Amino acid sequence: MQVQSQGMVENVPILVDNAKIMAKGQITLPKDFREALKLGTGDRVALIYDGEKVIMMNAMHYAMKTLQKDLEGAAKEVELENDDDVVKLIMDMRYGENR
Repeated sequence: MQVQSQGMVENVPILVDNAKIMAKGQITLPKDFREALKLGTGDRVALIYDGEKVIMMNAMHYAMKTLQKDLEGAAKEVELENDDDVVKLIMDMRYGENR
């Protein structure tokens, strides 16, 4: 995570070691975290439980990474080797192979 410090950008972890859980299980996410994750009001986060820790990610980024992993190698399976192959596939799907 990058933070601005006296005009310099440093790659340092941001630690909040005393976040309080409120009655409804809510915590306030510090501004530095929201900015680093590019989150705004109403955005969603993905929470991943991993043993003794919880990983929080921007839900949109997590979904994209999951999709990319799931589709890894799919293009080769259907013999898509370049952009022209993708355009041809889309055109065939839209208008049929006999256009």
